[in-house]
Amino acid sequence: MNDFSHTKSSRMNSTAPWLLALLMGSGLLLPSLGQAQEQSMEERLRTQLRMTTQQLQQLQSEQAQMQTASINAEAQRDTALENVKKLEAQLQKAQGQTETLQTQKQAIQAQVRESRQQTGEVQQAYDELLVVARTKEAERAALQASLNKRDTELASCTVKNQQLFEIGKDMLASLEEVSTGSVLQLRQPFAASGRVKFEEMAQVYGDKLYGGQVGARDAADTSAQ
Repeated sequence: MNDFSHTKSSRMNSTAPWLLALLMGSGLLLPSLGQAQEQSMEERLRTQLRMTTQQLQQLQSEQAQMQTASINAEAQRDTALENVKKLEAQLQKAQGQTETLQTQKQAIQAQVRESRQQTGEVQQAYDELLVVARTKEAERAALQASLNKRDTELASCTVKNQQLFEIGKDMLASLEEVSTGSVLQLRQPFAASGRVKFEEMAQVYGDKLYGGQVGARDAADTSAQ
């Protein structure tokens, strides 16, 4: 943390002279550059937000299809179970009949085995669909979380854009208060106090602009989270 503060302080001290020159030459350049960087970050976030929203909608559509298939599988399974119960009842009735019904009993037994096999196949298909549906639900939840994260980042960029805009307005207001005599004093060899004042002003606004930046390091930290 101390190394970062020292680096930041050294960086701002080294940039104070060119900030002073930039303030005297054009008071509009710094806010324009800051706003351009923020607008670029905001556009990237908006693009990612649109892509995530499209993926979420596609996933929701697939999930709805899976749910429909799951409902159909459940209906088929229930129908098969009902058939098994009916055939088992017929089998029990046939077992009490005479020897002439033995052929019919064997046929019914074959139908029961086939129905049980079909029930097992339907149950397996249902279980597979259930696993797929749960997987899709987990993916949907992950995409929703990503969407919420992009919304938060977009809101943060909007706030920082407004902050940089306000800093630019303050800088322009401060420059408007500087008289022509004050600017001429900076060119005098003994106007040390005037130079110190302008360097302090440049340092203050430089710190504000540096603190309001959303750079590559911020984007990397956000992706790591």
